[in-house]
Amino acid sequence: MLFHLALKRLIRHGRLSVRYPDGTLRQYHGGPGPEAGMRITTRRALRGMTFNPALAFGEGYMNGEVEPEGCSLFTLLDLFVLNMMSGGSHPAERAMELFRLVRRRLDQLNPAGRARRNAAHHYDLNGRLYSLFLDRDRQYSCGYFTTGAETLEQAQAAKKRHIAAKLHLDRPGLEVLDIGCGWGGMAISLARDWGARVTGITLSAEQLAVARQRAEEAGLSGQVRFELMDYRDWTRPVDRIVSIGMFEHVGINHYRRFFRAIRAALKEDGVALIHAIGRSDGPGSTNPWLAKYIFPGGYSPALSEVLPKIEKAGLWVTDIEVLRLHYAETIAHWRARFAGNRDTIASLTDERFCRMFEFYLAGAELSFRHMGHMVWQTQVTRRHDTLPLTRDYMWEAERAAARAQA
Repeated sequence: MLFHLALKRLIRHGRLSVRYPDGTLRQYHGGPGPEAGMRITTRRALRGMTFNPALAFGEGYMNGEVEPEGCSLFTLLDLFVLNMMSGGSHPAERAMELFRLVRRRLDQLNPAGRARRNAAHHYDLNGRLYSLFLDRDRQYSCGYFTTGAETLEQAQAAKKRHIAAKLHLDRPGLEVLDIGCGWGGMAISLARDWGARVTGITLSAEQLAVARQRAEEAGLSGQVRFELMDYRDWTRPVDRIVSIGMFEHVGINHYRRFFRAIRAALKEDGVALIHAIGRSDGPGSTNPWLAKYIFPGGYSPALSEVLPKIEKAGLWVTDIEVLRLHYAETIAHWRARFAGNRDTIASLTDERFCRMFEFYLAGAELSFRHMGHMVWQTQVTRRHDTLPLTRDYMWEAERAAARAQA
């Protein structure tokens, strides 16, 4: 059968056992490596994994038609990732990848209405869900691990300090625009710990309600406000702009518009910091399962796709940092917390949703551990003389904030 031949070609390292719908058990051997097994229970799932494995694997797991056997889902995915990254290939997947590259501009077309629907798909879920696996501040982006031994709360607090230091908040009262503010954690921290006046904008009604409630409970309603707004609708210049984990939803067709909007929203001596997921191996396409079920319209770009648009917008790139394994460590914490609260999450959603999220988190962690995904932070200004001559101001501000918060 075609799937059998594809696996013989794919598995070069480790050992994979597959139990087929008719009960046949087959073994696929490579060189030294991990061992895993899976059971395919329906012919429908087998057909899907033969002709469109990147989509059908996740769907099969969600539907209970593909099951790990004798191992965890993470171990099974890890074996597949190891072999894909070692040169193994599934012929159908190579063809589908070419197709996705051809049509990616259409897939990532994100006018305002579609952008709002895409945001609602992932973020307007049950209000308790994200509190059950994120940190207490609901930071849904990469934490910052200085040693790797930090708790999730410590790593997310460090991430906020790291970003705030790059914004060069050198005096109280600076006005900050937070594009894609999530549940308000960063905006509230900038106001409380750095004395900024912050406006957070989001496309998620659920996030907006939570962020406003949090600002009120913190006694910061006069200093922090939140609006349901697309970045393209902002019209007033501010001192600083921060955007964390939102750029992945912009769409490659809109990068030039995004950075032109950043330039227009910055005062002449303003500073912006963009924090986003990227890929180290050049332009690509979004996994079709991820695009269908988790982040419709989403894409993690290579820096080679981003920097030309910054240049054409007339902005200075004043600093770039790449965080490599930090997101893998972050998602490992999320996976553990999700597993620990799985029964509660299932009561809020259903079994299929839990399996969908388990597949998403496991695949996401592996993409950062082995598949070239990373996080980039790019600082931009309108003028080349806006910031101090060296980066020392970042470290000094970050360390001072850490001491104060300790």
